[in-house]
Amino acid sequence: MIEKDKLTQPDEAVDYPALAQAIKQRGRALGFQQVGISNIDLHQATQHLRAWLAADFHGEMAYMARHQALRGDPQQLVPGTVRVVSVRMDYLTPTADAEAVMNNPQLGFVSRYALGRDYHKVMRKRLQQLAHWIESHIGEFGYRVFVDSAPVLEKALAEKAGLGWIGKHTNLLSRAAGSWFFLGEVYTDLPLPIDEPVADHCGSCRACIDICPTRAIVGPYQLDARLCISYLTIELHGSIPVELRPMMGNRIYGCDDCQLVCPWNRFAQLSQEDDFLPRHELDTPLLLDLFGWSEQEFNERLQGSPIRRIGHERWLRNIAVALGNGAKNEVVISALEARLDHPSEMVREHVQWALDRLTLQAV
Repeated sequence: MIEKDKLTQPDEAVDYPALAQAIKQRGRALGFQQVGISNIDLHQATQHLRAWLAADFHGEMAYMARHQALRGDPQQLVPGTVRVVSVRMDYLTPTADAEAVMNNPQLGFVSRYALGRDYHKVMRKRLQQLAHWIESHIGEFGYRVFVDSAPVLEKALAEKAGLGWIGKHTNLLSRAAGSWFFLGEVYTDLPLPIDEPVADHCGSCRACIDICPTRAIVGPYQLDARLCISYLTIELHGSIPVELRPMMGNRIYGCDDCQLVCPWNRFAQLSQEDDFLPRHELDTPLLLDLFGWSEQEFNERLQGSPIRRIGHERWLRNIAVALGNGAKNEVVISALEARLDHPSEMVREHVQWALDRLTLQAV
């Protein structure tokens, strides 16, 4: 551990270069695989956001259009901010083969990030610990921690801090770690030395564009969220467009296709966080078992999981689509028919779609 007197000069002024190195060292000790520091100039990222919103690519995510000034200017969100400390925490854990799960119509596919405990709580606690550690060494300072919890352009800030580059699929990519990681930030008034961004290494590769089941990556670095399965299964509150349902396969919460095919993920490291290990066998869940959960079972089994935020109604909606995309058998038909009297019109509509689709299959 670096002692306080090594972070301050004789006149008690803070030695910011030494502090920056100490923050990175402490961040790694707290379980972050990488820590970087950036300034707060987000002019280029703000222009990209405005163009994305103007194209209506955000769909029902109205929150993306709100507070644009706060997203583009960290000082408006947290007055006094001059630097952002960005951190990376890897989340990939040993799981069942994703491709095998997606090719088994009896199973449901859950995005790898959501298999374990909600990362927001895990990372926020560690970031707060990092801030307290800084405070214990230099005294009080201005800061606020974020983990996908406010209007923050986290990928743009992480890119500026040298944690990676924003790839053609619009996820952050690292040559050393791929893209299986979470991001978090500390907004601070400490004038720390900043890190240099890294170059884009996507080159001519278009694997993520070609693999996308719904063609949501409409061009390099351009994602139409309205077509993205992650949006359809998580962010969309109403009915999933009928024309997109057959393309969803058995993906019931999120979609990792663009990450699974990315060559840089060959270098991804397994997470050391037990909190991210799969719970309730969500890496190989039987669709019929999940479809049978009552709302109480859904809430109890997914306590502490990011999946719980979509609610039982959308959970059933997503699984009904997956069942409709699977193989016809009497057990599946019976399970769907048992949900035809569900109080939610949206659930009933997707169940009926699934039944109609299965009925069309050859006996």
